Amino acid sequence: MRLPRRQFAPRMSITSLIDLMLILLFFFMISSTYINLRMIPLVSAGAAAAGAVALDRPDRLLIRLGADGAPALAGGRVDHPSLRRIVAERLARDPRGAVLVLPSGGASTQALVSLLDTLAAAGARDVRLVRLEAR
Repeated sequence: MRLPRRQFAPRMSITSLIDLMLILLFFFMISSTYINLRMIPLVSAGAAAAGAVALDRPDRLLIRLGADGAPALAGGRVDHPSLRRIVAERLARDPRGAVLVLPSGGASTQALVSLLDTLAAAGARDVRLVRLEAR
């Protein structure tokens, strides 16, 4: 009497699949291009003192970003819609005008990005971040 042979389905090992995924992940992480983190020009205090950037020129607009994320213009706090209107009016008079942003050390990155978005919506093309350095 012959017994029927059992047919086994081949097993697929998930370990080799995980290894393959990790190798692919590593490959794409190494071969990918990284963003240029110098897209926004920074102006150091030394360059400003040397005359490379004059902060008091009439075609420059200095906006301070407080630790709470609120922008200030000419010493007074201003909301984003008003700031957009003011910057758009200033740029309508002088399209080559620059906007300097001086963020506080306690300001969040999201507040800075929101401010840069507001300036871009107002039509500002020459936006620079000013970084103060301790001596």
